[in-house]
Amino acid sequence: MSSSESTGQTTSEAARRERRRGNSLLVVLAVGFLVFGAAAGVLYYALRPDILRIAVGPPGSDDYKVIEAMADAFGAESRTIRLRPIKTDGAVESLALLGAGKADLAVGRGDLDMPAEAQAIAVVRKNFVVLWAPSGPTGKSSKRKSSPKIKEVADLAGRRVGVIGRTPVNAALLRVILGSSGVQADKVAVTHFGTDQLEDMARDPTIDAFMAVGPLDSKITADAVAATARLRGVPKFLAIETSEAIALKHPRYESEEIPPSVFNADPAWPDDKVETVSVSHLIVARKSLPETTVAAFFRQLFAVRQAIARQVPGAAHIAKPDVDKDTELPVHRGAAAVIDGNERTFLDRYGDYFWFGLLLLSGIGSAAAWLRRYLNRDEREETNSHRCRILSMVSSARTAGSNQELLALQSEADAIIGETLACYDDGAIEEDELAAFGLVLGLLSNAIAERRTALQRANLEPVRGAVATPRG
Repeated sequence: MSSSESTGQTTSEAARRERRRGNSLLVVLAVGFLVFGAAAGVLYYALRPDILRIAVGPPGSDDYKVIEAMADAFGAESRTIRLRPIKTDGAVESLALLGAGKADLAVGRGDLDMPAEAQAIAVVRKNFVVLWAPSGPTGKSSKRKSSPKIKEVADLAGRRVGVIGRTPVNAALLRVILGSSGVQADKVAVTHFGTDQLEDMARDPTIDAFMAVGPLDSKITADAVAATARLRGVPKFLAIETSEAIALKHPRYESEEIPPSVFNADPAWPDDKVETVSVSHLIVARKSLPETTVAAFFRQLFAVRQAIARQVPGAAHIAKPDVDKDTELPVHRGAAAVIDGNERTFLDRYGDYFWFGLLLLSGIGSAAAWLRRYLNRDEREETNSHRCRILSMVSSARTAGSNQELLALQSEADAIIGETLACYDDGAIEEDELAAFGLVLGLLSNAIAERRTALQRANLEPVRGAVATPRG
């Protein structure tokens, strides 16, 4: 082989090595960017807070104040759940937004028509029904003045009841109470008064009894009782004796008791416990909301409840729903899991993702290996040609006529060995291919050694013959 051919071969080998290194670097960079992107995506998805839209209204109501304070508390503590309040005109609109999928959560009264997908998460407060009648005159006419006093719910037949709040659900609840007490609802007239019309209601002589629905510490109920007592005489609180039957027939309601002296201490209003019914204001969620998201919201809510209560006293009424009670509105599985202590562990929730991740990484590794082999296909073909070249060199070595030819073959073999090892270091060829290369290289080495020995013997024969002739 001439020096120019050797120089050209060396340059070609160097260029091929540089190309192989470049291809390997591209593969490593591609795989690295892919793994980094996947890891960054998973980390972003895992750490980003879930923003839940919660419909509540009307603005300025107790419910809205509680939710607004709750949203501020969630945001201030940088927790995994954030709230985005949606202002509505009331609970009916809030539940409608939930049913339409325009809200993730909503605040509504338990006896409203709930969307089919709604499930309870937490109790915002319990609203107690308070029914009372004045001890003074109940009407303008003498007939009304001489009529017997109202002592029980059954006495409301033919009377007029003033209901605080303009929502129709209060009137519907009154009809349930009347029906369970044997009073025909159409025999009782109902007049609605706004929460800012308590004095007007107390002064209205056509009103025979009053009804309020709210928490026991409600200022509205307390002010209404005080106003009627001042203008119409000591209030007589009416017990709903059929409260347990109502709760049994209508699971949305519960049988409760009003404790004595809750509205006034001296004199005590009421002077003894009074049986009644309650209905809850609830935070409800769509059934499709993930269990982990609802569980995180539930834990955060009760973690910040005391902080919220310091800002909005009404938040002190927030309570866990009763998962053991058979109600019309089921408890969301995420909240129920936290309450029952059956919340799935980290591995239970994400074990499938880990297996999927392992399979994905395995697939990425296989794809990277295939890509690497594809990019190095020229080097593998070159290695195969080198193997064929060495096989042909074996034949040349066995017929070589001089040591110079053998040295040339050995030199060419050394160059091929160096290039093959470089390909192996770059990952262009595998171990099995290197082993096959080693077999043919062993054949060449043996052929060169045998031919060199044969040439040495051939060169010694004439010398021995020349030395032996003179002796003859």
